[in-house]
Amino acid sequence: MRLAGRVFRCGRYWAIEVPILDVVTQGHSKKDAFDMISDAIESLVNKKGFKIEVFPGKNSYFEVGVSEVAVLIAFLLRRQRIKHGLTLLDVMKRLGAKSHNTYARYEQGKSVPTIEKFDKLLYAISADKDFVLSESQME
Repeated sequence: MRLAGRVFRCGRYWAIEVPILDVVTQGHSKKDAFDMISDAIESLVNKKGFKIEVFPGKNSYFEVGVSEVAVLIAFLLRRQRIKHGLTLLDVMKRLGAKSHNTYARYEQGKSVPTIEKFDKLLYAISADKDFVLSESQME
């Protein structure tokens, strides 16, 4: 699983972001910016052995990926929930679940949702947005 990002020149620096994770940083060079985004995401996930791989693309496009999909999905759900100012209880109510543990298991990486469930989880967090899956632009 990979997530799209954008890197671009901003004055003397290279700004870099992975919008769906709400992670932004910068570097002195494009390569430095790639290193910084990896470090930022790895630091925020804070899980021993978790590594981000950057896949540079054309122009400003790049992707980040991991082999531990459950950890990446857990981080994405947590970041989106926090971005929207929701508690676990809020999301549980939006899902119509009886226990917040049902949703919490996904945020902890203990369960990996099916694509249908992932869609429902994202909708519960941010009903005003839709998320688009697309093929990689990488060659």
